[in-house]
Amino acid sequence: MSLADLKKAVKEEKLVFGTDRTLKMIRKGKAKKVFISSNCPKQVREDIKHYATIAGIEVNELKEPNEELGIICKKPFSISVLCY
Repeated sequence: MSLADLKKAVKEEKLVFGTDRTLKMIRKGKAKKVFISSNCPKQVREDIKHYATIAGIEVNELKEPNEELGIICKKPFSISVLCY
């Protein structure tokens, strides 16, 4: 289900990539959903979950690693965290 949501968001081109930018969007309350790769660092994962819980934003932990997440998003780099 969450991977389907991600593919839909890729088509609509409303994604924000990166830990810092995603955290900023969460703090501002502008993020709707957050996606985390399977091999995202533990501390980053905990920070994202903490702030998202406070803001009431859904967090989807994907089973895909960051390299595959980059391919799904049609980017030439690995992506550990993204939101829309």
